[in-house]
Amino acid sequence: MPAKRRPRRPADDSLAANLRFFAILMIAAILLRSLVAAPFSIPSESMLPRLLVGDYLFVAKWPYGWSRHSFPFSLAPIDGRIGGAVPARGDVIVFKTPGDNRTDYIKRLIGLPGDQVQIRGGRLILNGEPVPKLRVADFLDPVSPNSPCRPVPGLRIRLARAADGGAVCRYPRYRETLPGGRSYDVLDIGTTPADDTPVFVVPEDHYFLMGDNRDRSADSRFPAEPGGGIGYVPAENLVGRAMVTFFSTDGSAGWLMPWTWPGATRWNRIGEGF
Repeated sequence: MPAKRRPRRPADDSLAANLRFFAILMIAAILLRSLVAAPFSIPSESMLPRLLVGDYLFVAKWPYGWSRHSFPFSLAPIDGRIGGAVPARGDVIVFKTPGDNRTDYIKRLIGLPGDQVQIRGGRLILNGEPVPKLRVADFLDPVSPNSPCRPVPGLRIRLARAADGGAVCRYPRYRETLPGGRSYDVLDIGTTPADDTPVFVVPEDHYFLMGDNRDRSADSRFPAEPGGGIGYVPAENLVGRAMVTFFSTDGSAGWLMPWTWPGATRWNRIGEGF
């Protein structure tokens, strides 16, 4: 006599349905983060004045196509890049630093393959031509836990007072304009060894990237090493293009004290595009 099948309990069906739902949700989240857009936070001052410590931004994955570094832990078995367009000079890009192919950095693209890049007297020289650099109003950064003012003898950084009486850090600011007319602001806070470099010739399938805070940025002017410079960045290391700032905090709030969150939020930075 055949054994009777034990009827499935409603609880079993419910558990299986919930597991399927969460599995689908997890897969969808991984694909969204890998193929469309992902959040990143800013941990350093290397991209002042455009990006502050405590900024959170979405990075678009599709503009440059996809590589193994587009996926969590770089686990995708992809050789080179799939789809996408060539980055443009002036793009703000998140990439895996060649020093360890693991750490995310964010810098501005300055040199394309074949370009000749040099810094001479703090001035960017691109393919033998000085890039226009115009002095504009100082950048005033309100002093906060995420933006402490660190004046150093010999550098042009000043602790000052804003019109409302609050403490601000004052930096000399300049406007650079790349060939093609794309403009952005940079900081030049003094004379450093990186203000004068040899001529860099960008290899094929590589890029030359720099921080906007020129004297406090470990970038393509320095050899690639973990936690330091980045050298030339391979095309496959590009993760995505900065798209929009969706949140920013000055670091003065306590995570377990929700009533302090509104006062720490930099509301005027939310929604800023690139």
